[in-house]
Amino acid sequence: MKINFIGRQMEIEESMKALASKKLAKFDKFFAEPAEATVRFSRIREKECLEITIVSGSTIFRCEEKNETFQNALDECVESIERQIRKYKTRLGRKLKTGALPPVEPDVEEEGEFRIRTKYFVMRPMTPEEAILQMNLLNHEFFTFHNSETGTISTVYKQASGGYGLIIPVDKG
Repeated sequence: MKINFIGRQMEIEESMKALASKKLAKFDKFFAEPAEATVRFSRIREKECLEITIVSGSTIFRCEEKNETFQNALDECVESIERQIRKYKTRLGRKLKTGALPPVEPDVEEEGEFRIRTKYFVMRPMTPEEAILQMNLLNHEFFTFHNSETGTISTVYKQASGGYGLIIPVDKG
């Protein structure tokens, strides 16, 4: 697994990189395709924040944890990603190596059929700022729109920190 380390306004200790690499290496057995992981380290309000994103093909696993130490946050993220893999074992079975997953524990409920409600609406071109205003008027957590600045279908969303995020799709090259 290729692992990218990012330190937000901080230097990452080599011992922490080695520990994260060791813990993430156990996920290699789950993926038929080569996986790529991004590990972001940051400090937010005197807490150690760790975000792990693992991408293999079109499958994405993500976890973000805040704790007193990066090591504790790393342990929690690894456990969370393991739970995600177990929970979606049947759905992801075609993309994961056969027999690579451990048996599902009785306390882990497998995901049943998804109930999908379909909505149709006209997308008028607008700026991200206009989309945020529309999202707030509708009292939604996110809003998908035709971005007049980029010409793409984009999404704005409310962040837990109180700010806003903008998702702009790009083709992986």
